[in-house]
Amino acid sequence: MMNKPSGYVCKTVSDRNPPVYNLLPSQILQIPGQKKLHTIGRLDLDTEGLLLFTTDGKLSHNLTIPQNKIPKTYFVKLEKKLSTIQKKEYENKLQQGFYIPPEKKGEAFTCSPSIIQWIDDESCNLTITEGKFHQIKRMFLALENKVVYLKRLKMGPIELDSTLKPGEYRNLSSDEIDSIFNYLYNKNLFI
Repeated sequence: MMNKPSGYVCKTVSDRNPPVYNLLPSQILQIPGQKKLHTIGRLDLDTEGLLLFTTDGKLSHNLTIPQNKIPKTYFVKLEKKLSTIQKKEYENKLQQGFYIPPEKKGEAFTCSPSIIQWIDDESCNLTITEGKFHQIKRMFLALENKVVYLKRLKMGPIELDSTLKPGEYRNLSSDEIDSIFNYLYNKNLFI
């Protein structure tokens, strides 16, 4: 588990920005006799928060394929403050799912229903079950607002360790590892 800082990409090599792998010691990156370490899903360059690493391709696949609808929760700070009425309108649209127009690298799509919990007039926690290109940013742009800060807090049963500073990482506990496999097993997703 890493608390990914802004300014890092979820690639092994990049000409423009440093990869998150630069934050890990070399002895973790390639353990003799093990498959290569990779991220479970990706976070955008400017997105912070929970990033999981594994050498288990099957596990990674089961946690990221859209059909499995694994919930991911993000803290979102918006550019515009919203009134009570506007927040309710956002809630209604997000609970139903709605059309997202195309972007440079992202095709148009209709987002699946999501859950929003307001923290204040410009901040919320948003839980989605997809992971399309710049999805959360595009969802709020479609609602005529802009995401100014984004941080992943949770993926499936795993929550970001609040003691990890940006760029810090730690091994998952045996209870956390068990919780992932139990979660997938109970949903009949781990084959």
